[in-house]
Amino acid sequence: MIPSHENRDPGRGRLTPRAAFTSDAPALSLNGPWRFRLVSGTAEDTADFHTDDFDDSSWDELPVPAHWQLHGHGSLIHTGSGLPFTVDPPHTPEKNPTGQYRRRFDLSHDWIAGNGGAVLRFDGVDSCFTVWANGVLVGSAEGSGLTHEFYVGHLLRPGRNIIAVRVRQWSAGSYLEHLWPWRLSGIFRDVVLLWRPSGGINDFFVHADYDHVSGRGTLCVETASPAMLTIPDLDLVDAATNITHTLPRVSPWSAEQPRIYEGTLCTDTERIPLRVGFRVVAVVNGVLTANGEPLSLRGVKRAEWHPETGRAVSRESMLEDVLMMKRHNINAVHTSHHPPHATFLDLCDTYGLWVVDECDLEAHDLGAFGSAQSLSDDPKWSEAFLDRVQRTVERDKNHPSVIMWSLGGGSGGGRNIEEMAAWAHVRDPRRLVHHESDQECSYVDIYSQGHVTLAELELLGRRVEEAAADPRNDAHRRALPFILKRCAHETGDDVVGLSECQALFDRYERLAGGFLLDWSDENVMRSPSAGAVHLGSAGPLSPGRTRSAILLQYKKFFEPVRISIDVSAGLITIENRHDHRSTEHLAFTWSMRELDVTIAGGDLSVPVLRARQTVEVPLPSIMDAAAAATQLTVLAVLAADEPWASAGHEIASGRTTFSVSPLSPGQWTEVHPITDMTSGVENVRGIEA
Repeated sequence: MIPSHENRDPGRGRLTPRAAFTSDAPALSLNGPWRFRLVSGTAEDTADFHTDDFDDSSWDELPVPAHWQLHGHGSLIHTGSGLPFTVDPPHTPEKNPTGQYRRRFDLSHDWIAGNGGAVLRFDGVDSCFTVWANGVLVGSAEGSGLTHEFYVGHLLRPGRNIIAVRVRQWSAGSYLEHLWPWRLSGIFRDVVLLWRPSGGINDFFVHADYDHVSGRGTLCVETASPAMLTIPDLDLVDAATNITHTLPRVSPWSAEQPRIYEGTLCTDTERIPLRVGFRVVAVVNGVLTANGEPLSLRGVKRAEWHPETGRAVSRESMLEDVLMMKRHNINAVHTSHHPPHATFLDLCDTYGLWVVDECDLEAHDLGAFGSAQSLSDDPKWSEAFLDRVQRTVERDKNHPSVIMWSLGGGSGGGRNIEEMAAWAHVRDPRRLVHHESDQECSYVDIYSQGHVTLAELELLGRRVEEAAADPRNDAHRRALPFILKRCAHETGDDVVGLSECQALFDRYERLAGGFLLDWSDENVMRSPSAGAVHLGSAGPLSPGRTRSAILLQYKKFFEPVRISIDVSAGLITIENRHDHRSTEHLAFTWSMRELDVTIAGGDLSVPVLRARQTVEVPLPSIMDAAAAATQLTVLAVLAADEPWASAGHEIASGRTTFSVSPLSPGQWTEVHPITDMTSGVENVRGIEA
């Protein structure tokens, strides 16, 4: 019999994947201290550790969620060194560190006596695991960034219960998970026991579309059995599921204005909070659009990461990331290289970020065995590949922030990837499918590359890039939008190439923006055994979770309002670069500084601009300013509080330095702008008159 950790089968005994949601049905968190013991390999397994009467009093305690390497067990392994064993898929080394977990908990009689059953949910376990409930084998699973559920209702009892979990550090799934930059193991996301009432709602799929011409919305909530839908702001009360409701006027969801309609989905035995966002993302005439308007992605690639907890990330840390992104003009996130915790997507829905949701697949670390394509084109691995996209899509399908499914990172091409794309297109035709490895664009809806020169990017913008090998694919590919997966690179405290990329994004509608590497510095790891380990530096968010000079550059490059000052013409040009939102939420101010002292300032009168509209306004009346060098600053700030920042928060800036000529009072000298991106502002150097 093939050991479960060397089985290409992604799991046994698991329930069908479904959407993530909360409910008024009872739920018991099993997070907290677990009894834990690490053994060095399969030969050292404790055969009876899962039994009721096993004595674990001498074992250590380990918090869940957590990685055992960060609590004094095992050793840190950096991904840059490749797989630390002989590459021979699906086989793993005999010395395979194994974590043995035990958790006791009590249940009331009501939990057992009710009309329904209990489900045990694991939101993230690395690398593969096997579960027992009260000494009985429940099942096994792999796919560390995926949610796995098991039915355990028939195994539970009133009073004391015990869950035992065996986690292997290495499995067949390790060949599909080259997660940069550290290989960390254990139960690193939540474990929850859920009561599922008879007659409850096991799963649902929200289809909420928006017609930008009429302003109408359509809503259909798909359920396996009848349920009642109530959304007060839409005048829906006890409305039926599985039929389409036409709504005469709705406010659409976008990253700029993330309108969420709150409601409930009910049966006689269960009540589920519902959050609906109406939006349509589509390719129209070769342009990526959202709600009928061209969409420009000003994004970052984000892996779940914290320097002290690894991939076990708290809600507070996720919220910190989202708020930091919003405050620095980032409007999109590409998850990398696994789906995030479901809570992160809730936050993206609430605060407004477009999301490219990547399934748990990164298979390029095969060394001498061959390319990643050797697995992605091998039918024996088909089920493992397909399971990873299915569990991603099913869990995250109701998030309006998610606009695109990514089929993984560097995994090559092949029949398994094509099957993943085909399944995603059928299951969720309202979202786009992306996979960078499909350079022929034979099964994707978006063309993308990771590294291109500026000259190549311009050719792509003009749709005159080098032809694809297959003429049929070539015509199709040229009709697709293009996104740049890595639109700049960082050198120390500088970002190279982003301003040039942004200029091309602005010039060509085909270029739908892109994503910067990486959101946070994942090269720093702190553990009790190794202390602080620092292998290089990357990302705008420093190891201490503070913003860097690079993040200030991001903010400047991504400004949704562009302010240009032409002193010689006496004009300020304001360009609204939002895709959907007017400037009604902004206020504009000006100030003059001379020798670091503010000598004048006030409000700047700017008419409300529609999205993508530009206006010129006259310079403030400052002709009587001193003749010494003076700096004029114009700011766009929030006029009122937003959920992600307070009134007065700076959105965009324009600055220029000038002087009044002593020979011709009241005449401005000619100026030439220079950009100082380390401070995140535009400066101007005057030329002598």
